[in-house]
Amino acid sequence: MSEELKKRLAAIEVEMGTPAFWSDKIHAQALVKEYQELKEELETGGAGGKYDRGNAILSIFSGAGGDDAEDFSRILFEMYQKYVESKGWQWSIVHAHENDHGGYRNLTIRIEGRNVYGTLKNESGVHRLVRVSPYSAKKLRHTSFSMVEVIPEFPKGKQIEIPEDDIKVEFARSSGPGGQNVNKRETAVRVVHIPTNLAVHCEAERSQADNKARALEMLAGKLYKLEEEARVAKEKGMYISKTTANEWGSQIRSYVFHPYQLIKDHRTGVEEKNVDKVLYGDLDEFIEAEKSIS
Repeated sequence: MSEELKKRLAAIEVEMGTPAFWSDKIHAQALVKEYQELKEELETGGAGGKYDRGNAILSIFSGAGGDDAEDFSRILFEMYQKYVESKGWQWSIVHAHENDHGGYRNLTIRIEGRNVYGTLKNESGVHRLVRVSPYSAKKLRHTSFSMVEVIPEFPKGKQIEIPEDDIKVEFARSSGPGGQNVNKRETAVRVVHIPTNLAVHCEAERSQADNKARALEMLAGKLYKLEEEARVAKEKGMYISKTTANEWGSQIRSYVFHPYQLIKDHRTGVEEKNVDKVLYGDLDEFIEAEKSIS
């Protein structure tokens, strides 16, 4: 891939060096833009780094564990929120399904800033929590799971084309905290990609049309992530899918609060005994180690 990029860059450089290059201004501007994008792609590691410098959509899904899993999703959300704010990035909620205890069945946020996707993309996977359950009258130790998914937010005009026949669009009323209706009109949108069964939900925008547009952008990000994982797996001669439902049995990181305190990343071996430090957003050691093996 890098050789193809270099050849194309060389070809554009030759064309840019011709006296008549700027005679067709529109064509020239398009080539300059292509050149800059290819240069960036080459510098960030080829196709895998194509959207690394842009924004990201981060979703958290509660798995097995009931209230504990949904509370764990809240803990993860607050951890990422603190990390994002420490980097000077901006975040906003796209969709949130909150339970009666302040936990989340699922949650999606948009993170805006420089290098967001490249920094957070390896956080995708299953996270495991072991603790004494605050919901257990007998104070029993409980294991629960949440899945984190990080996909790129595509720049405007850079969508993956999704055939209309491949999607199913559903509408619902937007819901606020505690399930209260904040808008009687059906503005919330859920889009399902029929061939892969990937689904996205958006209710952050004011209109149905805007929510649909944002949902389609998110779906394109999911499809890109899926294609990228398949490409990487093919290069490694193996099958990997970090964000599909059949991967719940494979955890990337464990958070143990009891009988001892330890957070361990199973891919890199990085460990941290100061649990509070990590939960307050200090993820740099984990993230840098993940980058070195990805």
